[in-house]
Amino acid sequence: MIEEPEEEMTMQPNIKIVAAALSLAALAPNVGATNGDHMLGLSAIQNGMAGAVVAAPQDAATVLVNPAGMALLDMKDVRFDLGLGFLNPLRRVNGNDSDSKWYMMPAGAVAFRVDDRLVLGMGLGGLSGMGVDFADTAAAPGNQAVVTTKQFFKVAPGFAYRVGDAVALGATLNLNYQSLALATPAFVLPQNQVFGFGVTLGMTWKISPGWQLGAAWSSKQDMEKFKWNTTAGRFSMNMDAPQTVTVGLAWRPAPGLLVEGDVKRIMFSDVLDNVKMKRPAGYAGAVPASLRFGWKDQTAYALALRQDIGEKTQVRIGVNHGESPIDPKDVNANLGSVAVVENHLAIGLSRKLSDKVTGSVSYVHAFNNKIKSSVAPHNVIELKQNIINFQISYQY
Repeated sequence: MIEEPEEEMTMQPNIKIVAAALSLAALAPNVGATNGDHMLGLSAIQNGMAGAVVAAPQDAATVLVNPAGMALLDMKDVRFDLGLGFLNPLRRVNGNDSDSKWYMMPAGAVAFRVDDRLVLGMGLGGLSGMGVDFADTAAAPGNQAVVTTKQFFKVAPGFAYRVGDAVALGATLNLNYQSLALATPAFVLPQNQVFGFGVTLGMTWKISPGWQLGAAWSSKQDMEKFKWNTTAGRFSMNMDAPQTVTVGLAWRPAPGLLVEGDVKRIMFSDVLDNVKMKRPAGYAGAVPASLRFGWKDQTAYALALRQDIGEKTQVRIGVNHGESPIDPKDVNANLGSVAVVENHLAIGLSRKLSDKVTGSVSYVHAFNNKIKSSVAPHNVIELKQNIINFQISYQY
């Protein structure tokens, strides 16, 4: 969280207004990133598969990814999945470390089987967010502080319906909460919250006993405008969440072995290329009118396998790759949003504790990636991260 000054929009003493690029940087979405500002998964099971779960869902958290997958869950009446994750994003700008390094990520989901065809469910979890806390971002020491906080949280009630033995369809209504706060040497806008909504549609198709196809589409999440009332007047802007499309193919080559590959397209350019800031009439201060982040669309690839070991244990391993949505030419506009990791390695383990209860754990490492601005000033941003998730599942 940022510390608010006594008067909003007041300049910090003895600090000049930073360049427009730094002002833009602090307004960028501030994440401990995975695929851009999207988490790979929302549970230990999903993260253990590096996010490759759209074709062969394995827990009730599928309601947040591919709601049709609820129809395929191995349960008689009900399944609960509750989890807790810890994100450790290690971010640097020009060799300066962010002081905020740990974030907690709770998530949960439930699915109820109404009959042989219909399943109802609900899930909740953090889709993206977190923040940065740089005491200095300048290549030469100068107390050019950037402190930001962003959170995006989703609650998704929905259903899955078996059309036949091979095909299932599903949908959710996404109820979204987003908060944002930022501080630069030039200006401060305090914590604010908005609500919004969207939809997710999904399907699964059992092509043959060994092959299964899955697909999901999530609409652009339409969010209310952020509004800040300051001594200079009212500022406002829209920051929606992007549309996504995912397709996956699962293969069971032998009993107890599952292999899945997913491809996910995230349309960042529609919401994070050029964001307009509405300013008070006649305003000529430090808050820019146009926030040119320059994020491009991203295609993420995930490949994972799950192997049964005996009757009580499953192990998972997966990889995930997505090219950074931030290009070298846009580095200076994203000093507060170092969402540049590209390669991930994931491992996971589930252990059946009783007939109804299973415990799961996963670890994801995002390898360090560094990008240097191709235009002056030649700032350098970099990120690596670790994610640990724990999960308890109950099914009956």
